[in-house]
Amino acid sequence: MSRRITAALVAVGATVLALLAPASASASARPSPVPRTVVLDGNRLALTRLLVKAGVPQLRSELKTLTGQADGYLTQGPWSVMDKPQTAPSGDKHDYLSEAPYWWPSQPQTAANPWGCPYVQKDGVRNPAIDTITDHSERGAMFNAVYTLTLAWYYTGKAGYAERAALDLRTWFVDPATRMNPSLNYTQFIPCKVDGRGIGIIDFSQQFTDILDATAILDTGAPGWTGADRTGMTSWDSQFLSWLQTSQNGSDEAAATNNHGSFFDMQEAALALATGQKALATSIVKGAESKRLDVQLAADGSQPLELTRTTSYHYSDFNLLALTRLAQIGEHVGVDLWHYTTPAGGSLLKSVDFVVPAATGAAAWTYPELNFQAFAANDVIRAAADAGDRTALRALPELSAQPGGDVWLLRPAAEQLDPISG
Repeated sequence: MSRRITAALVAVGATVLALLAPASASASARPSPVPRTVVLDGNRLALTRLLVKAGVPQLRSELKTLTGQADGYLTQGPWSVMDKPQTAPSGDKHDYLSEAPYWWPSQPQTAANPWGCPYVQKDGVRNPAIDTITDHSERGAMFNAVYTLTLAWYYTGKAGYAERAALDLRTWFVDPATRMNPSLNYTQFIPCKVDGRGIGIIDFSQQFTDILDATAILDTGAPGWTGADRTGMTSWDSQFLSWLQTSQNGSDEAAATNNHGSFFDMQEAALALATGQKALATSIVKGAESKRLDVQLAADGSQPLELTRTTSYHYSDFNLLALTRLAQIGEHVGVDLWHYTTPAGGSLLKSVDFVVPAATGAAAWTYPELNFQAFAANDVIRAAADAGDRTALRALPELSAQPGGDVWLLRPAAEQLDPISG
């Protein structure tokens, strides 16, 4: 978090404390528990929680949006990899399975050729048939539910939110009967071509850091979240990190130079930090300077590797999502990616500034884009503004409305706001 944002929240928080409890501390005025988060700033969350409890008007609308979303998740799930009708090539239903989103059958599906092979790629055009394998969609629903429910509990103290988040996590990651194996050997398979690909790791890396932050928040004393749950999640995280570092799929994804590589680093660094390996996390974030930023960010702020896509605005924002979250992880370990300048003169903030005109409607996006959605950049612009970027800060009032409403002040880390993934 930027020093400016931190200082402002500390000052307001101190004022609220003084107003609430000049003589004796009430329950709402006591220091909020500070979660050991890996992307979100735990101190900022604790201060924001204090302001929510004090009834600061600017937070009421966002809290209403957040709790409205959380209320919807109270009656959904829990989800499990055991729900899918298919079984991974391993023969073990506990293995996560997903199909490549942009690959399509090229022949009629018949008894002799049930898949319609061979498959051909249509970049940016999603094959709806992949939804028959439920792991991908249920994983996404579970990630969103856990994160939203956990934040709703943290800010309101309502036990039901935490208890439901705990059930969702326990079902997907911990319970022996329903848990997912801590590996991704069969992600984004292509029928009649390959059983799984390293590129499929993005199914998880895109949003798994939300789960790491959610468990850290639940660890501050959430009802229904037990020591066994915490131990089970820590074990799963450690095994998953080991798989990422030793598997062929992990090696392939780590070698990717575009957004896939950025998300891999973000996930690996966050897992390292969450499992107590701060030196490893520091090394990963520091290494991203030359491995990611030097390779991806041009001097004019463009991202050439993402501009080649048929949905180039989406992928420019998508890669910035990974890099801004990686920069927030860097704040936890003393590495400043925000203000690093590449040998060519590029920088993370300059690349955020590059998408601002299209995001605010000040200029058209002139690169290939099958489905332009201006709001896709909202969160990365907010993140850059928090980091002190003046262009991003000036853009905030001009950002377009996004589906589902804005909860940035309660969840200040970039999320994917448009529906495309991959």
